[in-house]
Amino acid sequence: MNPPRNFQPHPFSYHQEIELRIDDLTNLGQGVGRIDGWVIFVPFALPGEKVLARIWRNKKQYSDADLVEILEASPDRQEPVCPLFQECGGCQYQHLSYKAQLEWKSKQITQLLEKMAGLKTAVNNCLGRKDRTFGYRSKITPHFRRPPHIPDTAIGFQRFSSRSIIDIESCPIASETINQALPVERQRLRDRGDSYRRGGTLLLRDSEGGVITDMKAIATEKVGDHVFEFVAGEFFQNNPHVLPLMVDYALDKAAGEGIEYLVDAYCGVGVFGICGHDRFQSVAGIEVSERAVELAQSNASRNKLQNLSFHLGQAEAIFQQIDFPPDKTTVLLDPPRKGCDPDFIRQLLDFGPRRIVYVSCGPDTQARDVSMLAETAYMVTDVQPVDLFPQTRHIESIITLERGELASPVPL
Repeated sequence: MNPPRNFQPHPFSYHQEIELRIDDLTNLGQGVGRIDGWVIFVPFALPGEKVLARIWRNKKQYSDADLVEILEASPDRQEPVCPLFQECGGCQYQHLSYKAQLEWKSKQITQLLEKMAGLKTAVNNCLGRKDRTFGYRSKITPHFRRPPHIPDTAIGFQRFSSRSIIDIESCPIASETINQALPVERQRLRDRGDSYRRGGTLLLRDSEGGVITDMKAIATEKVGDHVFEFVAGEFFQNNPHVLPLMVDYALDKAAGEGIEYLVDAYCGVGVFGICGHDRFQSVAGIEVSERAVELAQSNASRNKLQNLSFHLGQAEAIFQQIDFPPDKTTVLLDPPRKGCDPDFIRQLLDFGPRRIVYVSCGPDTQARDVSMLAETAYMVTDVQPVDLFPQTRHIESIITLERGELASPVPL
């Protein structure tokens, strides 16, 4: 086969097959091997395995290859549950035992903190639910790239190896309720004639009252003893089985001796503040979305709570409405995947809380932000990975920081 026009022929020729030993696993779920120090990425290969791989791209510092054959299998390798694994881009780890998934996610947080923040610190074992590694997702969003009534239009997820869509009739990591509703919703789309002029996205959100497909509808979810309402198409954690564990852990770290107040930054509809209201004298939530603030206030009223307030934050004065004494306050952050912008970090440092608990779905941007905090007044005292998305590469991470004069370093 002729190589693509822009193929760089060194150090390997196009489709050259090589044998190599895999010794690492990236946070994108790719196996890593080396030949004479040269790095080769091989998706679906596992650490410890000897594999036959086929080169398809050479970059300046590494090569990409496809997995051709497993010559020596890892003892952690298992049979994938989904027949579309390796074709669908949704899962990266169905071939890896769940015990090993948790171990590697902790290692990946360790590597990210060292590489991106220069921090060599102990990382706890990844927190997860070994009894709920499939059937856990409470929201999926299948896509279609052309009007769904056209014959053979795929309704599903992006393929692993391209931007095209693979047709999905059921998804083993989605809840049973969603999988029951999915065929009905797929057929409804196909029956709508030419009401779609182009592609779109289908929402299936597992709510207390059943599966919701309207992006603007109000969904209901219970976290511990508290009930929350939120907009179905907007952000709310999609694993109701692990979410209470993550919330409890973050609040355990946020509370403690000398702490009387909690600032719940990026508070959304108020999950952390409402679930932790009884651990603090007073809780203040800050959010830049007016609709989210309205729902957070409504959720506090619905749960009959009195010691909370929620504020619409202004980018230039995030903490302006907060009058808590900083030396008795924890700020709990749960920003979007892009992390905190520098102006927020500056205002956080100016406020100077005694403790910061940083919850993140983007460990790379979290490491970047933690680096800025650790370079100034704060010290990392605890790192806890959380597995909200078994079978996938995604990792939540909770990092606790104390103001320097109060902190004890976490032991290695």
